[in-house]
Amino acid sequence: SKIARVVEIFGKRLQTQETMTAQIADCITDALNPAGVAILVDAKHQCMTTRGVHHKNVATITTQFTGVFKTDKDLRNRFLRFCEQ
Repeated sequence: SKIARVVEIFGKRLQTQETMTAQIADCITDALNPAGVAILVDAKHQCMTTRGVHHKNVATITTQFTGVFKTDKDLRNRFLRFCEQ
């Protein structure tokens, strides 16, 4: 629930999804000092679904990896495979 609150705080700001993803990773790193952080944000944007081009079910995926997730390709790939499930 605390991670959901962090996402909600940064998600309410007017910014790019890439910036938000990085800010979430930085916040978790600063608060917990983990060996690494892996973030995947899969979001639907109203600008794509309700305005302009009206594409339905369009999502944008951004990722951010720090620490061991950035340096260990196998660990990073394991995380990404887990996210696909």
